[in-house]
Amino acid sequence: MHAIDVQGLVKRFGDKTVVDHVSMTVDPGEIVGFLGPNGSGKTTTIRLMCGLLTADEGSGQVLGHDLRTEQLQIKREVGYMTQRFSFYEDLTIAENLAFVARLYRLKPITTHVDRTLEELGLTTRRHQLAGTLSGGWKQRLALAACIMHKPKLLLLDEPTAGVDPKARRDFWDEIHRLAADGLTVLVSTHYMDEAERCHRISYISYGRMLASGTVADVVRDAGLTTFIVEGPGLERMAREIAGLPGVEQVAPFGATLHVVGSDERALRAALEEVSRRPGVSVARGETSLEDVFIQFMANATDNMR
Repeated sequence: MHAIDVQGLVKRFGDKTVVDHVSMTVDPGEIVGFLGPNGSGKTTTIRLMCGLLTADEGSGQVLGHDLRTEQLQIKREVGYMTQRFSFYEDLTIAENLAFVARLYRLKPITTHVDRTLEELGLTTRRHQLAGTLSGGWKQRLALAACIMHKPKLLLLDEPTAGVDPKARRDFWDEIHRLAADGLTVLVSTHYMDEAERCHRISYISYGRMLASGTVADVVRDAGLTTFIVEGPGLERMAREIAGLPGVEQVAPFGATLHVVGSDERALRAALEEVSRRPGVSVARGETSLEDVFIQFMANATDNMR
């Protein structure tokens, strides 16, 4: 049985279709990255899956519970971490967790709070006010509150926005530890390195699911070719290359340019003259997930227009 198995989800707000026939499956113990530009429908889709919103169309199950008729059961077995820090800043870490324990009717409260503090490495900070925590520690508190009731599914909505690289890596190490113990994770993110740490990814653009699979699958199926250009005057060269036939993306990467297109023959022909210039080299490169991400965004139509 899939942990998430939804088909044809649709959600409208007024005359705007925010989620447009989205289907997705996630297996138990799997970490799936949910990618897409701002306003693409990621948050709304996540809220549909955890029972906070009701779909206008579509059906499915989350943790074996019907998405339409068993929303309360879904909420009890899901941990949902929102984009914004949503705890009482004038309460300590331990007091915030005690409040969450009461919401879930966990008893004895002290036992659950102490266990959660220990699991997330928060014991030494238990008396610190939540409002004085750095971004990384706030993130850890939010995760602690989400897993306190031992959910089977964790839904994370851009959980590492605004935290430093060390805190992001620590967070992801924790996510993999939880998944190894059987927890299923669906996480929305804009960071390509985070997406690459997921078992699979799904890409949604303005309400529609465009791609799903492993990172290697999605990059391969995008059908893009990438060339690396090195040489003097890269800024001027970038403007020139951008106007050549077959060129769909030009992006500086350090002392090189990444030139991307979907027609390899046209792209190679366009760069032929450039490669003959003194001091300039053109070599075949590896298409990255970021290249694919940008291509999807460029080809998408904003459903809010």
